[in-house]
Amino acid sequence: MSDKRIQKLDLNLLRIFEAMYFERNMTRTAETLYLTPSAVSHAMKRLRDALQDPLFERQGSKMEPTSACLRIAPQILENLNSLRKSLQQFSAFDPKKAEQQFTLAVHDALEPLYVPALFRLLAQTSEGLGLSCIKLERQQLQRQLGSGQADLAIDVAMPLQRPINHCRLASDRFVILMKKDSQFDGQLTRRDYTEARHLTVSNRPTGRVIEDITLQQQSINRKIAIRCQSYHTAKAILKDQDFLLTVPELIGRSLLDEELQIQAMPFDVPNIDIHLYWHENAANDSAINWLKDKIIGLSQ
Repeated sequence: MSDKRIQKLDLNLLRIFEAMYFERNMTRTAETLYLTPSAVSHAMKRLRDALQDPLFERQGSKMEPTSACLRIAPQILENLNSLRKSLQQFSAFDPKKAEQQFTLAVHDALEPLYVPALFRLLAQTSEGLGLSCIKLERQQLQRQLGSGQADLAIDVAMPLQRPINHCRLASDRFVILMKKDSQFDGQLTRRDYTEARHLTVSNRPTGRVIEDITLQQQSINRKIAIRCQSYHTAKAILKDQDFLLTVPELIGRSLLDEELQIQAMPFDVPNIDIHLYWHENAANDSAINWLKDKIIGLSQ
């Protein structure tokens, strides 16, 4: 590439290139970077002109990278991450003076368990500290953390390896949430559990949910009558229908009110762990390390 073409580039264009490479969608790229779609489109045109390649071509709803884009992307992304690491070491983070907006990817069921306390802590520390919560995508967690879309993530334990690091925040047991006048009010048996109608929560239309993985290890098969997207919806259904909702106790306690009750599982199942996740690129980021320590402290 000539010097003249290099002069047309800046870091903002490369950040947009990075987001587009991971998202493969103009609208999601704009949302990730808090930009308008037109700003992203204009930036991509500048990149195309500078690099003399389309870079991304529309295929249905996706923007797929060209062969030239696939060839140069790994080196561009690696260099961006190296630059981030260098800048992170340049200055120390002072939480009382910093103007810092953190981004946390968190499962919506776990959000009420951690985020209110974290908001209070940030507000008490400095008016310059803020927090944005985004939807956690388990299949895309490495991308969310590696691209800087999220600084940290909170979710149940998953078998992840480098470059994602993690530590346990809490260990929780599964319990059953049901309405107080349920037909199963009293001592629930294993047979009652397997014959009951169950409610489960997932933002995916099909596939196993976390509790099913544990239950199938115990040779327990359930009858899933309803699959909904949020625990607040599940709570409303439980009050009206005689279903069972199997959840980690921390989540169950957060949903409990005068119309609902919690019962122990009628058989032994392993506990479920909740973990904090971060990308190894953040190892030298004093701001993210500060937030990480605060979240761990809130869990103790």
